[in-house]
Amino acid sequence: MTSPPVVEVDHATKTFGDNLALEDVSLTVVRGELVGLLGPNGAGKSTLISLLTGLRRPTSGAVRVLGGDPRDPATRVALGTTPQQTGLPETLKVREVVQFVSKHYPDPADADELLARFGLTDLVGRQCGALSGGQQRRLAVALAMLGRPALVLLDEPTTGLDLDARHTLWNAIEAYQADGGTVLVTSHYLEEIQRLAERVVVIDHGRVLVDDTTRAVIDRVDVDRVSLVSTDERLGALPEVMSLERDGEEATLLTPDADALVRRLVTEGVDFRRLRIAGASLEDAFAQLTAMTVPGGHR
Repeated sequence: MTSPPVVEVDHATKTFGDNLALEDVSLTVVRGELVGLLGPNGAGKSTLISLLTGLRRPTSGAVRVLGGDPRDPATRVALGTTPQQTGLPETLKVREVVQFVSKHYPDPADADELLARFGLTDLVGRQCGALSGGQQRRLAVALAMLGRPALVLLDEPTTGLDLDARHTLWNAIEAYQADGGTVLVTSHYLEEIQRLAERVVVIDHGRVLVDDTTRAVIDRVDVDRVSLVSTDERLGALPEVMSLERDGEEATLLTPDADALVRRLVTEGVDFRRLRIAGASLEDAFAQLTAMTVPGGHR
């Protein structure tokens, strides 16, 4: 017999008083998937995560994790999670925290191997309160994987990390999935989701807007991204330009037709150099999708 989905959300609605946080949300995640959950602030992502961890129950509908009730301790022992806020005991050393957490699981991962995977080996003798914010985030994600969980829920796991630390964390998450693990991750770094996730779920105002492969979501946006160096003030007024972002002399243009835009730059005599053209990114797709929704008060 086939195993049940790792995550099953069946027409779940969650209200807080008069505030509708989630509305008729359905979601299925099967074993071995790495799914990115996207949405602007207040979209309902954290509320959905809280249902999956068993911290809250839906007002209506059903939520099942690994075939069971997420509030059941037998289910939760197979679930690893990293919330947005990391609360580690400041006076305990990294080694002590890892040893303490590992005692809660029947078959914990090898601590030394896990710490090495997350670049924490040299910090085992340091108190958690002496760690930087980024080091604490890496330790929190490592602890989420210490029990060899079947499912890991990561809510903004790389917040506060520099680029090198983010790459270390990405590699560790990918290694966990390669070993058969299932991941649901939220992030405001959209290039992170584009790198990690094979599938993207976009949620806004408590509703699922899109649930598709990452490539299919990006392909919904029929625009090109043109980067160049130019101080010409006419760039934003060119008819082929949908939007313009500047960082000093660096300009990034979104256009539905890169060929037509380049011809326009030449015929109008626009002074530019270092021209680069790329397809749409997940960030472009996300901006377009969420721009189609109306404002609301969800969290």
